Amino acid sequence: MEGQVLDSSQKALSINLDRTIYGTFAEIGAGQEIARNFFVVGGASGTIAKSLSAYDMSMSDSIYGERPGRYVCKARLEQMISYEYNRLIKELSAKKPEKRFFALADTVEAINYDRSNKSHGWMGVRFQLNPGEDYNDVIIHIRLLDRENLQQQEILGKMGVNLLYGCYHLHHSPESILKHMNDGLIPGRMQIDMVEFKGPLFKNVDNRLLSLWLVKNKMADAVMFQPDGSTIHPTEVLYKKEILAMRGRFRPVTKVHLDMLKNGMKQFEKDERIKDKKRITAITELTLRDLSGEEGINEQDFLDRVDILTALGQTVLVSNFHEYYKLVQYLTRYNTGAQIALVLGANSLINVFNERFYENLNGGLMEAFGYLFHKDVRLYLYPYKFGDEVISSENMIIPEKYEYLFKFLKDSKKIVDYEKFDKQTLDIFSHKVLEKIIEGNTEWEKMVPPIVARLIKENNLFNFRRRKFTKSKMSFR
Repeated sequence: MEGQVLDSSQKALSINLDRTIYGTFAEIGAGQEIARNFFVVGGASGTIAKSLSAYDMSMSDSIYGERPGRYVCKARLEQMISYEYNRLIKELSAKKPEKRFFALADTVEAINYDRSNKSHGWMGVRFQLNPGEDYNDVIIHIRLLDRENLQQQEILGKMGVNLLYGCYHLHHSPESILKHMNDGLIPGRMQIDMVEFKGPLFKNVDNRLLSLWLVKNKMADAVMFQPDGSTIHPTEVLYKKEILAMRGRFRPVTKVHLDMLKNGMKQFEKDERIKDKKRITAITELTLRDLSGEEGINEQDFLDRVDILTALGQTVLVSNFHEYYKLVQYLTRYNTGAQIALVLGANSLINVFNERFYENLNGGLMEAFGYLFHKDVRLYLYPYKFGDEVISSENMIIPEKYEYLFKFLKDSKKIVDYEKFDKQTLDIFSHKVLEKIIEGNTEWEKMVPPIVARLIKENNLFNFRRRKFTKSKMSFR
């Protein structure tokens, strides 16, 4: 049935007519639109064991347990689907052994009366593929981009139907489940920016690749991974945090990258605007452009780079942002007024002043800089070695018509040079390291952190081939 695109009514009716699918809908924050879709098509009594909406926080806590802090979060969603599914199994599994049970829930911050909030929500389903089997979970985070409550309710209702239908009919292909999540919806009305598939049915699924798929297919602007490699929503990392961010290709990570992060962090911690050092978080960003090669994006190469970064304890952001101002807009969406510093090399700053990157903006470079430097964002400029000359803000060449703007940004401390850096690493460039790895020149091992060298050799990353020695000659495997 994957080749046929059904509308939400047809999908809901298909599930209602399957007398083995049976479960609960629990919806908080935007009506009961998912359950309503199943009720209106008829036959819902064979599908819905219970439908509820615990709007009041005290009532919600009495059912699902207390949730300190925000109620629209992944932890609350997991409480909801766990409670509702366990209740189904306890009360009905012996009485209805032929049923394939599910619990579908969402917790949503819909648009408020003043239209002043950022609407989003968590949605998930726990389900059995066959009667009596262990359960599987699919959890997503949704950004709601419509600014009318009724429109948001429509989106949630259709997405809930698409999610449940996909779990039972497209489970063999998680990408297909995601692809069909916006069936019946006009593109651009919502985004899915976090996804997690788990359970025996999805034991071979790599959620990082699914997250990359979301960005590649423009269903998300960016996705994030924790140091343990698991997917996480940016809110859980960036909310009210002071952010130090560094963009790079990281193919591979070199000693220069670590020096940029280490000394950049020391300088950020001394910033007079930072009130609590414990609230600082560092992220490393990979863009789709940095991941793409002549034949597109190599998924294994992507995983290799993420594995190295997370092994170094880094939180990784994968985005479709090319311009830095778009990265700043994204980060300020979550850190709610806290400070941001971007780490970049002097050679990268020259590209920031390149007008051709802003031709899509009516105000061109000036408009882009308004986004980039708003709310006192600062750029930490790491020196760049060109021949025998070390390039910093003091001697770099900026287009003549922007020289006064550049001076203003320096004088106002929006662009600041690194106070300390390791001069011994300035001769290290990632593309040179990569060339040496491919050539079999062991000098590359001195240019990267020891843990990176070990990972490259153990896993044969970046076309590394372990040398094989014989009595008569040396050859390569």
